[in-house]
Amino acid sequence: MTRIGAIFNPYTHTPDEFRDGVLAAERAGVPELWVWEDCFRLSAFAAVGAALAWTDRLRVGIGIAPMPLRNAAATAMEIATLERLFPGRLLPGVGHGVLPWMGQVGARVSSPLSLMREYVPALRSLLAGERVDVEGRYVRLDGVQLDYPPATPPLVYAAAEGPKTVRLSGEVADGTVLDSGHTATEVAERVSAIRDARMTAGRAGEHDIVAYVVTAFGADAEARAIADVGDKPDPAERALWGDPAAVAAGAGAFFDAGVDEVVLLPASRTGMPEFYAAAGEVARLVERGR
Repeated sequence: MTRIGAIFNPYTHTPDEFRDGVLAAERAGVPELWVWEDCFRLSAFAAVGAALAWTDRLRVGIGIAPMPLRNAAATAMEIATLERLFPGRLLPGVGHGVLPWMGQVGARVSSPLSLMREYVPALRSLLAGERVDVEGRYVRLDGVQLDYPPATPPLVYAAAEGPKTVRLSGEVADGTVLDSGHTATEVAERVSAIRDARMTAGRAGEHDIVAYVVTAFGADAEARAIADVGDKPDPAERALWGDPAAVAAGAGAFFDAGVDEVVLLPASRTGMPEFYAAAGEVARLVERGR
């Protein structure tokens, strides 16, 4: 199912602006608002809990919270609590975290792939209400079981960038979050790898794939979008810009590449209310075009 989301960017907007951004997204009819937890900016679970409490309809994604910062059981408790309080509106995701930042806080691991391979299945099992015993390199759980698991476990997403992590996300997670800056062709290659890895691992069911795409509306939209892509080749193929109809049409290339959701990442010098109003219109256009 194709859908559109939007992002609250903790680099261009502070926690003091978060409530206004969340309410603007809700008013605009944005279906999903995604946040991420970069050191040392916005706390993912605190922010998401507040956003869910402030709104009635908005689904809120964490794309992502760094695994090394929290024990898997603590992350499971955070997710389970939010899911029980606000059923069906949480989209939780985890990832390696930026390695130098993990080193700053004494949480850097020598094998991020091993951490993900242990952590994500343990997290999913805990959220399913299972009793979990793991004696891994990084994850050690001795008969851990949540007293209050969610009635319906949410999908657990994993962030993926490099080819090994892309495949691993297909093996162990329920969904994958792909960062911005890729062409639709590059995204299609990642989607193929994710789905192949899931099939090879014998995983049943669908795998939800989310792709962030730099997006600009309004004055100087093309220049702002391309500037945010940086010095990568063919920058115009890595961003979306224009009015909502143009952005909805451009998102079609990423849907054709196999992603389930295109999440619009505001280009620099973007006002939140204006951006979310336009993103809401893009979502409605995509919904009508299914």
